[in-house]
Amino acid sequence: MNILGTLATTPYLSRVLGADGIGAFSYAEAIASYFVLVAILGTGTYAPREISYVQDDKEKRSRVFFEVLLFRFITTALMLMIYIICMRNKVLLSIMSINILAVAFDVSWFFQGIEAFEKIVTRNIVFKILYLLFVFLFIKSPGDLLKYTLGSAILNIAGNVSLWSYLPAYITGQKITEIRAFRNLKVILSLLVPTIAIQIYTIFDKTMLGLFTETDFENGYYEQAMKIIRVVQVVVTALSAVMAPRIGYYFSKSRQDKVREYMLKAFRFVWLISIPLAFGIMGISDNLVPWFMGTGYDKVIILLKILPILTVIIGISQITGIQYLIPTNRQNILTKSVVIGATVNFCINLILIPKLYSVGAAIASVIAEIVITGIQLWYVRKELDVREAMISGKNYLLAGIVMIIVLRLENLKFTVSVTHTMLMIFSGSLCYFGMLLIMKDEFFINNIWEIVDRVKRYRRDKTND
Repeated sequence: MNILGTLATTPYLSRVLGADGIGAFSYAEAIASYFVLVAILGTGTYAPREISYVQDDKEKRSRVFFEVLLFRFITTALMLMIYIICMRNKVLLSIMSINILAVAFDVSWFFQGIEAFEKIVTRNIVFKILYLLFVFLFIKSPGDLLKYTLGSAILNIAGNVSLWSYLPAYITGQKITEIRAFRNLKVILSLLVPTIAIQIYTIFDKTMLGLFTETDFENGYYEQAMKIIRVVQVVVTALSAVMAPRIGYYFSKSRQDKVREYMLKAFRFVWLISIPLAFGIMGISDNLVPWFMGTGYDKVIILLKILPILTVIIGISQITGIQYLIPTNRQNILTKSVVIGATVNFCINLILIPKLYSVGAAIASVIAEIVITGIQLWYVRKELDVREAMISGKNYLLAGIVMIIVLRLENLKFTVSVTHTMLMIFSGSLCYFGMLLIMKDEFFINNIWEIVDRVKRYRRDKTND
């Protein structure tokens, strides 16, 4: 739904709000995001990890739930007051305060920790459909920017509130005297630094673009390119959301063998999925952007030659960082890597953004993410077979190279159109997966057979019913 929602609304909003409107929204969202990050204060990674450790004990997980909830209420209230005081008389920024308030009512971390992902998925589907209806029914002109901002924020907080109806089945009441919101403040604060630094590429980049450029257009180009990157990253980063609680569970049971097994499978999965997504976007961007976003977005084509690299690199760093270091209480290594990466990002931004604008921000993000991933792999090299994990991607890299060559050749012959873009996507996919079959890639073929077996079992069960 995230993918379909973005694909459906991006072309429409690009034309209706324009690059400057999108840029203004993006800049305001970036400012509010700083306050959101502080309101969350590291609990975004701490909370699901702690819940995963005690997911089999209803009493313990209930205590953790109420402690995190109270903690978030306090930090949200503080950030909301500061934000309102600072942003009064600024309408667009004031509306964004709703997104800060939404932090207090977000309990998705609890359902992630107990691995009840169906609750989160159901919520996401319902509210993504409501978002689509809202955009197409009520956003009609550039003057609807404030309406779009308000509607998006209200749907955000409503989606968070909707999950509360599931809570009574999973938690029990706790005595107020036993709830200590600041019990693990030191641990939570230790997770704040990497949480903030991880977000720096989408937030700080946009802030610096707003400061260094005289118009909102560069931010609009960057935002639209990042929307497409976030679409393809959804598939890759979803793995971390699902795997992190499972790794934490096995770690709490001292099952290091299962931890290593799942980690190596995760690396193979990221290689298999991220390379065709990244190389595919690079290959079709010239044909896609003109009809998908409309006129005035030519610079997005350049950005989509650079930013897709993040899909592969972030996929790998998510495995080592979010799926391994945090569930195994090694957040100090994660902190070190992302602080260094954030510093690299900031320094390169200072040099490149004044000269290259959004292109400079894109280059800085890619370099910084490579630094982060490299540091994390160095630290875990004695615990995980990093060499095997990297070598396991050779088939996918080769197949991706062949695919992008084919796409570039097709781009020379095809005209810009929806039909030709769809043909390129089809031929690129056929080329990539065809190469994996020719190379007899074991991981890919085994998963294909597993899917086939599941379909057969499903049909058999339906027939028996």
